[in-house]
Amino acid sequence: MKTSNVIKFIYPQKAIKKTEEKICLLGINDKTNINTYLGLKLIVLFLIFVLSLVYMHYGYLLAPFVTIAGYFLYDYLVLDLKIKKRANNLEKEAIFFFEILVLSLQTENNLKVCLENTCDAIDSEISLEFKEVLKEVKIGKSMTEALNDAKKRIPSKNVNNILLNLTESYTYGTSVTDTLENQIEYLTDKRILDIKGKINKIPTQISIISVLFFIPLIMLLILGPIILEYFMGI
Repeated sequence: MKTSNVIKFIYPQKAIKKTEEKICLLGINDKTNINTYLGLKLIVLFLIFVLSLVYMHYGYLLAPFVTIAGYFLYDYLVLDLKIKKRANNLEKEAIFFFEILVLSLQTENNLKVCLENTCDAIDSEISLEFKEVLKEVKIGKSMTEALNDAKKRIPSKNVNNILLNLTESYTYGTSVTDTLENQIEYLTDKRILDIKGKINKIPTQISIISVLFFIPLIMLLILGPIILEYFMGI
């Protein structure tokens, strides 16, 4: 999708390029249009500026700073959070996907054939990305070019390391099985640590809930009779 001349006039080229890269990281199924996205962003920032100017004390001083904060917060809420979530999902899916690919590579040396078999066997988002790789190969791209393009659509560094290993294996004709097994083991260990981290946060979250909800109720039960007695005595 080409960037419109209006968007090019309003936004600096560096900001447009960075936004295009982020939109690309949302994957092939995402339908975000850069012109629509940046146009909507401009409208939101204009509204933030006007509302800050009208309703905030010293709005004429604070409105520019609030608008700048909104500029970065908008990208974070609309793009960055989705990209981070997608990276986590791809890493989860990658463990099973590459385990199947390793099993396929143990019986077949042709990477293209193994990817086709693995994609046919697994229905997931990472499988769709490799189907796109195979599609690009069929229309004339080399496997190396298609894998390099896939890295631009995948926000996970760990998954991209695996793609790099696959690219080197295909280019130099070396075996990638051992490297893939090490990467799978790393992703599995990382997944376990993430789960343990979430479990360790549970006591803290429960404590916060207790402070916010249960302690006020207990204080009300304890002090309730005293408060009633005071007001009834009056």
